[in-house]
Amino acid sequence: MTQANEKDIKLMLVKNRKTILLFLQLSLTVLILLGAGLVSAQTSAQSNPSAGNTYSLSSPNLSSPAGPSPTTLPPPSISPELSAAQKSASTNKPCTLTPSLIEHEGTPQQTEGPYFVNGMPNRSDIRTDPSDGSIQQGIPLHLVIHVYGINKNDSCSPLKGAKVDIWHANSQGIYSGIADQGTIGKKFLRGYQLTDSSGTVRFTTIYPGWYQGRAIHIHDKVSTFNGSDNTLDWTSQLYFNNSVNEQVHKQLPYSKHGPPDMTNEQDGIYLGPSTDGLFQTDSGKHLMVNLAKEGRSYIGIFNIVLNTVQQKS
Repeated sequence: MTQANEKDIKLMLVKNRKTILLFLQLSLTVLILLGAGLVSAQTSAQSNPSAGNTYSLSSPNLSSPAGPSPTTLPPPSISPELSAAQKSASTNKPCTLTPSLIEHEGTPQQTEGPYFVNGMPNRSDIRTDPSDGSIQQGIPLHLVIHVYGINKNDSCSPLKGAKVDIWHANSQGIYSGIADQGTIGKKFLRGYQLTDSSGTVRFTTIYPGWYQGRAIHIHDKVSTFNGSDNTLDWTSQLYFNNSVNEQVHKQLPYSKHGPPDMTNEQDGIYLGPSTDGLFQTDSGKHLMVNLAKEGRSYIGIFNIVLNTVQQKS
């Protein structure tokens, strides 16, 4: 091989190395630009949740047993600012129930949500639908709610004659009386009771189901009246143990809808502030139902303590 040929080969190798280096630099630049574009898109989606998040659930076809069909739900919302009277219905003071000397803590309020329907029946068993006599299928839940007012001496007094409304989703995550879910005119899993002389109401219902974007819960509202005048309004939600939620949803008919969408600790309303300002975070921790299993049924007990002193003054 001549000296000239060796120089030509060396020159060619140098040029090839430069070409390869240039190609690698261009490829790296393209990858960096693509990465920046993905980050920008993710940031935009996070800053505008309505553009990327839809809350949906499986909604059973009410006219046919063929199976579930998708229904879009709005995202969980925070209630409008409570009035001063509504806020004053809450207390973070504990009170003592005599003669048992059992202490109960004040109970925070949470958002009413979009699915409250007024004018539901006065009844204890809310599983049936008055329009057609159908019964919601699910694991029976016997819910006992005690309502107390806190007196000036910090003692708990049973609140007699208070109206307690509850409403919740069925085993497939569906509420009655909601146009978007095709249940207008239905009243299943809704109703109210008036507290007895011990401040107690008892409901027979089913263990609630889940829908996308929320932990499993039951809505509750307490109202008192002086004649036709509404003297107190208190609204909140009740929650259940995560492990029990999982166990229930492994059984029919819940298993048709699948496992719960989220735990309590993933739910923004559970983790968030109470609407009355008593708690800035984790308000749901104060709203856990005390559950006990009895055969295939569950018994749930919850105590509500209200500030009735300020309401009466």
